Amino acid sequence: MISVSVFTMAMLQLDTQDEKKANLKQISEMIDEAASKRAQFVCLPEMANYIGIGDGPFINAEDVPGGETSALYAEKAKKYGIWIHGGSITEKIPGDKHVYNTTVVVNPKGEFVAKYRKIHLYDIDVKDGVSFKESDSIKAGDEIVTFNSDFGPMGLAICYDIRFPELFRLLTLRGAKLIFNPAEFNLFTGKDHWENLVRARAIENVCYMVAPGQFGPKKTFHTYGRSIVVDPWGNVIAKASDRACVVTAEIDMGYVDTMRAQLPCIKNRRPDTYKW
Repeated sequence: MISVSVFTMAMLQLDTQDEKKANLKQISEMIDEAASKRAQFVCLPEMANYIGIGDGPFINAEDVPGGETSALYAEKAKKYGIWIHGGSITEKIPGDKHVYNTTVVVNPKGEFVAKYRKIHLYDIDVKDGVSFKESDSIKAGDEIVTFNSDFGPMGLAICYDIRFPELFRLLTLRGAKLIFNPAEFNLFTGKDHWENLVRARAIENVCYMVAPGQFGPKKTFHTYGRSIVVDPWGNVIAKASDRACVVTAEIDMGYVDTMRAQLPCIKNRRPDTYKW
């Protein structure tokens, strides 16, 4: 693997609905657009291929890899010679009424090099706000996942995971210099929490955060969008507008090393004093 420290990242801010065929067409066209912008790594948001209610997420679940969405990712990665982070889709669990909320990473040869199942499930009840119980249909994963790319080591998280800094610290301690957090944040929490959380994870781990989001009204809620890339200093270096779109950012993985040398908070940890 040849390492390149500077590269172009593209985020696809999707407006996914409950027509899977149309969603896959949107994904395909937007990957084409990202490739035309010379992106070397393309990432998608949570629930990239289907957002619906009732049994929809279960009915539209796929083998991962092995299903049509994974096949599309592999085809596009190989066609353009790019890396693709698949956001997340629902993954079948044989003999179970639940599904996993799963992401995959595909290399430029069309090979699947990483797979992560969302660990923290969105079970909340905010007074006068939103109530949701993801565990009714989703089964939690239990594996922390990092992977090596042509650009350096990276880590994987999904949406609600962003509220659990322990996960991001462990990804960092396992070598990640860039962490993906695709999301489907709703408007109610997103307007107050989304950017603050993503920037906090970048600052405390001195890493890049890449956070593509869903945008627009769905059947029962409104997604926030505002996909962002944050650098190791906490600066927002790319942000999507309020529409489905492709947003690019230049990433310099060498900048992570520079900032960690100047601000060595990872090195200065005292885990001997705060074990639990």
